Amino acid sequence: MNHDDTSWSRDRRHSDAEAIAGLLPVPADCDLPDERYLHHKELLMRHIDEDNANAKTAGAPASRPRRPLLRPALLVPVTAFAVAAAVVGGVVATGGDGNRPTAAERHEPGQGRPATVLLDRISTAALKDDAPKVGDDQYLYTRSKIREADVTSGKAVVSPLRDLETWSSQKPGPQKKLGISRSDGETLDINAQLGDTEGTEPGLSRPTYRWLAALPTDPDALLKYLYAKTPKHAGAERDQAVFDEIGSLLGGVMPPDTAGALYRAAALIPGVEKTDEAKDAIGRQGLGIRRDDATFGTRTEWVFDPDGLAFLGSRSYLTEDGAHGERGTLLYSSALIAQAVVDEAGQEPGPRHRVKLRGAETARPS
Repeated sequence: MNHDDTSWSRDRRHSDAEAIAGLLPVPADCDLPDERYLHHKELLMRHIDEDNANAKTAGAPASRPRRPLLRPALLVPVTAFAVAAAVVGGVVATGGDGNRPTAAERHEPGQGRPATVLLDRISTAALKDDAPKVGDDQYLYTRSKIREADVTSGKAVVSPLRDLETWSSQKPGPQKKLGISRSDGETLDINAQLGDTEGTEPGLSRPTYRWLAALPTDPDALLKYLYAKTPKHAGAERDQAVFDEIGSLLGGVMPPDTAGALYRAAALIPGVEKTDEAKDAIGRQGLGIRRDDATFGTRTEWVFDPDGLAFLGSRSYLTEDGAHGERGTLLYSSALIAQAVVDEAGQEPGPRHRVKLRGAETARPS
């Protein structure tokens, strides 16, 4: 494709997005939890890309593959109206540390609460982890199992359990290709985020090992950083957004000091609780850390191995009866199966790679 074709495609994409925004009213109640905003942006742009491809081929089937989502762990589709209105109609990410809780709000009430005690134990275990370092020219391989709900019909329809493999590039600087993913026998490129015309930089949405190693390891300083950098969206609960942002980082290979600080930072967020009944996508029972999002009537749980306290997966479900389903309806669940550091995208881990397995793989989806 030459430069003129690229410019035409980019201009057409933005023109289509503006047209969609003009046709769709902003919903009265924005049913768009903050942690899934990036997913919806990518989903909308994927539809626009496909429309453009079909238009250029004058009705012929589009040959280009669909782009996989940037962070497949954050996946709960919503209606097309909510997606388009949120992406194009004015829900804007901003900086600033917003409504970060004060020291009194974070420390006095929480010092002896069960969640703080458990997260302290998990942090201590993470500090002792012998996680491998990931070089700038290597890829982080992750295999997981996921289930996800599609609510575009108005009701949550939960998908079957499926395998997902990803190879995440660790290259520094902005990158237009962030790696590849494989699911249901299809291998797809993971492309730069929407709007990153020069490529996506390492950061919260592209957490490379080098970037993670540069984060503050003091829990207070790290929490302040997260409140400042986590995107802010209209109607979203700020504490929940930061909790979910931390959750999106869990399960990756990172420096032990960073992992330990993340867990201790999470303990400082108001509303975080411990549960003994958490389970991941394949039914592995574990110790749980959860937080309820009162705005959207959902609960997010992180699941940890009760023996070694390793991260096993996560789950999100409705806590109230609503338009999308009854209380307890599953929205998303994941189970981390294996990780390794490899040298090429698509390379299967072999005997020479340090493959980290997470618990016994069962077949009892939650």
